[in-house]
Amino acid sequence: MSSGATVLTERRLSATTLLDHMLRIPSVSGEESALAGWLCATLSDAGFAVAVDAVGNVIASWGDGDEVVALVGHMDTVAGEIPPRVEGTSLYGRGAVDAKGPLAAAIAAAARQRVHGRFRYVVGALVEEETTSRGAHHIAAMPAPNHLIVLEPSGVDGITIGYRGSIRLRWERSQPAAHSAGPHPSAGDHAIGFVHTLREHARATSGDASPFNRIDVRVLRMEAICDGLHDRAVVDAGIRVPIGCDVPSFLAAVQQASGGGTVEIVAAETPVRTDRRSVLARAFVDAVRETGGHPRFKLKTGTSDLNILAPAWGCPAVAYGPGDSTLDHTPGEHIDVRDLERSVDVLDGVLRRLGET
Repeated sequence: MSSGATVLTERRLSATTLLDHMLRIPSVSGEESALAGWLCATLSDAGFAVAVDAVGNVIASWGDGDEVVALVGHMDTVAGEIPPRVEGTSLYGRGAVDAKGPLAAAIAAAARQRVHGRFRYVVGALVEEETTSRGAHHIAAMPAPNHLIVLEPSGVDGITIGYRGSIRLRWERSQPAAHSAGPHPSAGDHAIGFVHTLREHARATSGDASPFNRIDVRVLRMEAICDGLHDRAVVDAGIRVPIGCDVPSFLAAVQQASGGGTVEIVAAETPVRTDRRSVLARAFVDAVRETGGHPRFKLKTGTSDLNILAPAWGCPAVAYGPGDSTLDHTPGEHIDVRDLERSVDVLDGVLRRLGET
């Protein structure tokens, strides 16, 4: 018996069992190969055509239609082990919400579709979404699908149509060491001043805007080192920017605030907002209602692979998946298996409706 057989239930893939297996295979960003191997074996056994691309993404296709629905999630997680366990109806584990749960739901939903129909359903389990988005940047160069569903937690009734953009930067300053009782600021003092100026500029630019429409600055790392000869400080910062933000002007202000340090833009993703009136978005509204839910469009303050793929492909796109996103990256990350299974029904309804349009 092969490794994937246990996730099959009555000739269907069980999203809950699939997720339980996935949570037991650590896949911190950059270390996804073990999970990729398990997914390849499991999905191949279930009838998918499976391949691993040049950067390590698992690409699994179901059906032989001429049109394509891409369901794109990610295998990787942030660090921080959470022992997989079940408590009541909750399944705990790193990635249960972000985003192995949404990926498991999409796999199960795709496997319910007709093999010989209008569409081919392509599930992408990507690498390094939590860090470099290497997987998404790689597939963005591929031919565009007809519809794109990015698999991120929106809640079983939620349909995400927008994310803020993201800028990651590194500020660095090095200067000769000086006595701590002297009159001159240390490199660490300059680092603190840079962060303060950056935040003040973000506040002034944003005013009283809503969370989705404001600029936020978060320090990801700050380090100050003096070896007696050289005084050095480094700041890694993440900046969330809304649609309509004049990014070049903001970055020019960042350079002016550098305080004699150097600023390097490590990565940048543009904000995105998709059309809530698209055929895809309407299919989600109807499918959520069909399962007894109350559909809600959402704008997220974070960033996802939708920021990369929606502009690159230009097709109807949303992000969807079960789970409470406030549990992302937390020590108590878990998902309610009832929501997980209902999200499979929602996705199944969406895919069926697209086939009927």
